Amino acid sequence: MKNNSLNHLGSEDGYQYIQLDDSSITFTTYDIGVSTAFLCAGFSLITIDKQNPKKGLFVFEKADGIEAVADDYFANRLEVKARSYFDHLKALKNMLYSK
Repeated sequence: MKNNSLNHLGSEDGYQYIQLDDSSITFTTYDIGVSTAFLCAGFSLITIDKQNPKKGLFVFEKADGIEAVADDYFANRLEVKARSYFDHLKALKNMLYSK
């Protein structure tokens, strides 16, 4: 993916350009389940890249522990609060399917 995007990520005016495919500052996934788990664990969603009309690419700010959360999620070892998971899933779906 070769896409620059204007996103909120701690700059002086609140916005800065970031390279969405720069794995040193972003973590990306197409999986809505693990994306929901990231939100439950407190990781920051930068944007959802909707260039592909059939699926969205969830772009998270890369932070310590994000890979461990993904590993725990896929190994079925991650525990989160059910209500938190549902609320975050609903919010992601609203962002994904809104225009």
